[in-house]
Amino acid sequence: MDKLRQHIEELSPLTDAEFDLIKPYFTYRRIKKHQYLTQEGDQSVAEYLILSGVFRMFHLDADGKEYIVQFAGENWWVADYQAYFKGKLATLHITCMEDAEVLCLNLNGREKLATEFHKMEHFFRMKLTNGYVALHRRILSLLSSTPQQRYEEFGQLYPQLMQKIPKKYIAEYLGVSRETLSRLYSNK
Repeated sequence: MDKLRQHIEELSPLTDAEFDLIKPYFTYRRIKKHQYLTQEGDQSVAEYLILSGVFRMFHLDADGKEYIVQFAGENWWVADYQAYFKGKLATLHITCMEDAEVLCLNLNGREKLATEFHKMEHFFRMKLTNGYVALHRRILSLLSSTPQQRYEEFGQLYPQLMQKIPKKYIAEYLGVSRETLSRLYSNK
């Protein structure tokens, strides 16, 4: 739980008493490589704070082609938020790319924390805002950047992920073929 406190205190300092009231809302889980947190059609019952490991969020089209929406590493939050917040079935898959540890937070707990603790409401609002900004950056990058620019931006923003994620998945995320990624990598 030390990691949880450190993570929250990056945005909202807590007293020991406040943290003691917050801790029970989170459940610890170990996740094995290739295990799913969520699959399309599931009820999305939690959002996850990643303590260790890397996850891949993706959508499968009708032909089984995978479209990577997001990677998530240590200190990131991940969920199929459309399903989580709206009570709908998941449309995305979230799978573990290496053995990992997460903290789970259900929506009722999240809402109660946000209602009862102004600091947590601020924390959640800032995390969602940052995620929204990152999503916009990704969309604009896909629409207006060259593959080389997308590759360089990914490397600058997420150097730790470049080392952990197989190039096949980085290529998918960037919207290029594996061969194109190899050329971009060799031009680095």
